[in-house]
Amino acid sequence: MKKFLALTLSAVLMLSLAACGGNTSGDDAGDDTGANDAATGVAIEGDTIKIGVFEPTTGENGGGGMQEVLGMRYAKEANPTVDINGTTYNIELVEVDNQSDKTAAVTAAQSLINSGVVAVLGSYGSGVSIAAGQTFADAQVPAMGASCTNPQVTLGNDFYFRTCFLDPFQGTVMASYAIEQGYTTAALISQNGDDYSTGLAAFFQQAFEGMGGTIVANETYQTNESDFNAILTTIKAANPDCIFAPSSISTATLLLPQAQANGITAQIIASDTWENETIISAAGSAAEGVALSTFFDEHDESSPVAKDFVEGFKAYLNSDPQNLTLNGGTDGVAAVSALGYDAYMSIYEALKALDGAENLNSLALRDALKTVSFDGVTGAISFDENGDAIKNVAYIKQIKDGKFNFLKTQSAE
Repeated sequence: MKKFLALTLSAVLMLSLAACGGNTSGDDAGDDTGANDAATGVAIEGDTIKIGVFEPTTGENGGGGMQEVLGMRYAKEANPTVDINGTTYNIELVEVDNQSDKTAAVTAAQSLINSGVVAVLGSYGSGVSIAAGQTFADAQVPAMGASCTNPQVTLGNDFYFRTCFLDPFQGTVMASYAIEQGYTTAALISQNGDDYSTGLAAFFQQAFEGMGGTIVANETYQTNESDFNAILTTIKAANPDCIFAPSSISTATLLLPQAQANGITAQIIASDTWENETIISAAGSAAEGVALSTFFDEHDESSPVAKDFVEGFKAYLNSDPQNLTLNGGTDGVAAVSALGYDAYMSIYEALKALDGAENLNSLALRDALKTVSFDGVTGAISFDENGDAIKNVAYIKQIKDGKFNFLKTQSAE
């Protein structure tokens, strides 16, 4: 399994390199724009350090994006200052809404750069992260993604990092889970033009077929589409054992009731975006039985760091009714909130590592991130040469009795 995943990711990276046209390095980034001195990036000045929050709080990914923001806000509340070279700096979060839209994402990213941030957190959604990546690289401002899982987010961009596992791994994990459940045939449903959805569906297909499974239907839909009956009719006729549907939260709330109405009994499996209470409340009984992969389980008390986070974050959510509303109406701890916390703490640890450094700027901060290593909420955090978190375990959960229930952990080994 591990060898298969490595070969899959290697092939994807080579194709993506050709498509992206090579690497954006620290030596080259920003040369074309002239917006920043190539040797310094953005300097830390005064006694306040601005960190951008680049997330969708509206649009099809607004629900998940908001949960990621909550994790970041809590991390900042718990760690509001940092001491560097004898000075105590206040940390300020500058939040923008990228609207779950690639065009709006570029504008939002530039607004963060214009505001003087030295680092950026986000985004929920690989497509908007990829779209904004060059803006951050040109400004020499490091970005720390939380749940953006597509390989192209960090590929060729020396200024993008992330705290989550990648889609080649996630697709393989779900394919492995399907095979272990005895499913030999599968159908795919993905969104045209969405890097996350189409990419993850492709990784699942490659892994599933590599393990001996057969894809009997591969259906796609357009952005903002709400009627899936034609797709579901085709899939029902193909009679798959399972349906893999990596999609946004808003799509899931529409797709599941329609699948139930069409009499589809195949096991529906999904990915990290589906771990959101809105899906359960909106889809009701149609969500029962759905299995998905995710990054974290609030009931896993094997890590003291994770246990402390869960207790503190629940208290934070319950301290303000608006926080509960933004979290989907409950104090359940979403995996993306835990990843958002870890993203903030990655930047925080890198800032601490600047103590004793002569130059305090975004370029030095980027370099510090490459050596960061600490115990995070979602596991040990350190980054490989691509800026990707070194992780090899996913959590499999299933919706049962209106709740997300932990089933097992799954790795690619």
